[in-house]
Amino acid sequence: MQKIFVINGGQHFAHSGGAFNKTLTALDQSFFTTENGFELQVTDINQPYDPAEEVAKYVWADTIIYHFPVWWFSMPNKLKEYIDVVFTAGHRNGMYYSDGRKSATPDLHYGTGGLMQGRKYMVTTTWNAPETAFTLPGEFFNQTSVDDGVLFGFHRMNAFLSLEKIEGIHFHDLEKNVTQQQIDDYSGRYLRHLEQSFISSELSLAS
Repeated sequence: MQKIFVINGGQHFAHSGGAFNKTLTALDQSFFTTENGFELQVTDINQPYDPAEEVAKYVWADTIIYHFPVWWFSMPNKLKEYIDVVFTAGHRNGMYYSDGRKSATPDLHYGTGGLMQGRKYMVTTTWNAPETAFTLPGEFFNQTSVDDGVLFGFHRMNAFLSLEKIEGIHFHDLEKNVTQQQIDDYSGRYLRHLEQSFISSELSLAS
């Protein structure tokens, strides 16, 4: 059984209800079943949580999946608080031992003190920005991808734990111009991505 830990970082705030992040989490729950060869745990950052229990979920998991909307080019504040609290509790408790440096070489090997070698993570993000804002010359993000730009620090954060990245997926234009057809198309795209990342890849490795 593959052990999957899903973190729903969609936050209830102002005009945002985190609806599509709930949809993605529900798709996870329909996909990561025992019949498909998975064990699943889920955390919703809008609900109360115990830091020690969250650390245990990280240490338990083979793969951590993060879902969150991008707010002002970063994580929502409750998800950032969750990360701050849980990662601090995970120090020398299975997530990371130190920042990796030794007193004899203080300038070298920063970020190599993670304890989660062999485990993986995947991230999805949701945006009001259209995909073209990242790809067209002269548009806002200067042709810099989500992963190389806004999420660069997020990916290094997970590397600090020694987690290996599984290619994620990003969903655009989900506020100003969203339609039900778009939601349905994105949902299908996400399920195909899960199939390719978690079932087809395992069959390929086994063959």
